[in-house]
Amino acid sequence: MRQFKSCGFIVMRTVPQLSFLLMQHPHRYDLPKGHMETGEDEWDCALRELHEETGIPASALKLDRTFRFTNTYKTRYKRYGKEKIEKTVVIFLGWLEQKVTVQLTEHSSYQWVEWNPPHLIQKKTIDPLLGKLERYLLENTAKRLN
Repeated sequence: MRQFKSCGFIVMRTVPQLSFLLMQHPHRYDLPKGHMETGEDEWDCALRELHEETGIPASALKLDRTFRFTNTYKTRYKRYGKEKIEKTVVIFLGWLEQKVTVQLTEHSSYQWVEWNPPHLIQKKTIDPLLGKLERYLLENTAKRLN
């Protein structure tokens, strides 16, 4: 069975309110992410895909080097005649530190979704990611208060 790894970001912003960036394909939501290329590590891939799909440069983000979400699942891949593959998705966290204009290249639209858990958006990857992020943010807020 073929194996693929995609890496990307959940981009959070605090202004005008706490929210995260979702990309939209015609029939589903997604995050800015994509396949690793030869010679790339996960961070290089995630930053390249973020810039390619949104126009957001790494310099506009404060990268959280602690948060890492991983999900592996089997799916059918159109690229290979609907062959069944094993896909691993790795998502990092980035906090937007400046105003940016999102420039779409692979998605039909995007939206900033207000952070108001629990979120029910997409069962396979996005909902588990947001659940883990919610726990992570609560733990880190508690640590800062102690």
